[in-house]
Amino acid sequence: MNSMNTRAEKTFFGHPRPLFTLFFTEMWERFSFYGMRALLVLYMTQYLFVEAQAGREPWGFSAIKAWFEGSYGELTTQALSSHIYGLYVGLVYFTPFFGGIIADRWLGQKRSVYVGAVVMAIGHFLMAIENLFFPALLFIIIGNGFFKPNISTQVGGLYQQGDSRRDRAFTLFYMGINLGAFFSPLVCGTLGQKVGWHWGFGAAGVGMLISLLIYHLGHKGLPDTDLKFSKPNSTVQATAKTPLTAEEWKRTIGLTFLCAVTIFFWGVYEQQGNTLQLWADQNTDWVFFGWEIPSTWYQSFNPFIIFFFAPIMDRVWAWQSRRKSEPGTVIKMAIGCLLGSIALLIMFGAAYVVGGGKGTVMWLLGSTFLLTLGELYISPIGLSLVTKVAPAKIVSMMMGVWFLASFAGGHLSGIIGSNYETMSKETFFLYLAALGLVPAVLFVVTNRVLTRSLSHQSSGSPTPTPPTHSSKMQEA
Repeated sequence: MNSMNTRAEKTFFGHPRPLFTLFFTEMWERFSFYGMRALLVLYMTQYLFVEAQAGREPWGFSAIKAWFEGSYGELTTQALSSHIYGLYVGLVYFTPFFGGIIADRWLGQKRSVYVGAVVMAIGHFLMAIENLFFPALLFIIIGNGFFKPNISTQVGGLYQQGDSRRDRAFTLFYMGINLGAFFSPLVCGTLGQKVGWHWGFGAAGVGMLISLLIYHLGHKGLPDTDLKFSKPNSTVQATAKTPLTAEEWKRTIGLTFLCAVTIFFWGVYEQQGNTLQLWADQNTDWVFFGWEIPSTWYQSFNPFIIFFFAPIMDRVWAWQSRRKSEPGTVIKMAIGCLLGSIALLIMFGAAYVVGGGKGTVMWLLGSTFLLTLGELYISPIGLSLVTKVAPAKIVSMMMGVWFLASFAGGHLSGIIGSNYETMSKETFFLYLAALGLVPAVLFVVTNRVLTRSLSHQSSGSPTPTPPTHSSKMQEA
């Protein structure tokens, strides 16, 4: 009996015990990441860059501001903050591509997770030092690149090929992601807004240390997936060097086009941590029973909605599949983009009704509800599609293309958000709604061509129904 089978015999709720090491490691890492994200734009617009304008600027501020203004012209504090937020979010999706390569070729997965966790912890604590704001962001971006692509790979390493528990394991792992994402704005956001910015960022750093400690205490039970210096498999090498067939080229081009179209959706979606957080802070009434709730609690809406509706969506798709009425992959993604567009139309209504005052939180709740449903129609579907129809010899590269779309979308969100103060709020949200509608129209128009090009000979029409993961599963 091999070591994998020995581990598998020691189960907890039917799963290998090391799964729960990874569950809590990821939960606390996401706690730190989303806790910092909840405060980021508010910290820049309300404190750090205001102080910079008064002559107390963080290290590198003048150079970075000049670099952005060289491309976009003179920027207000809010516009500069939006650009930095968008570039940060984009790079968070960009660096895991290289972190995965480094782990595969040199460090191995366990060492890469250690490196990533330590570097991110340093970054989160540096956030509490005003002068080191930009180095702190760089540390978090680099650490995330090492951590994220290697922690979830170890989840799959707990199970042998064909083990039916694998999908359920990733669903549990995904719940850990959303637990961390839900609680972090409540803790870090409250400390940052009610006590002091540095307390909020410090709490995020403590969360990262807890994540590192949990991983260290349980890492010996994890599968031995670190790099092995063995002779390369000549058959695999020969297959990798084989040119793509005409049918594989069609699928590759179709997937690339599909990934490129989703950039528009992610550009709208990432406004949750940017301009929608500003709306939550400036134009939403958070007073309940005489107590003013921190506006950063808004960022707990998305994971809270996922908890309730991800299982429901999974059952709806299963019901449609039994009735042979389930939409195809491309149409599902069109529906997701349409829901995102409608979500921003709700915010257009909020801006029209509220004006420059403060309105009910129900505007944000309704908008986030539809935006989250849109996310569920796009993120898990796209991830599943890449793994199913990408040619085997380039499947990792095509997954990288999917994440590059998220990188481009995150960067686009910053460019879009920089117009928040220069446009009227009604015009801004209407612009976002129109931008979200663009990919929906493109998917509908190209549905038949894309469906044919993405069809796999062995699987027919690409209509996967994967376990329902949100875009946070991309970050795993």
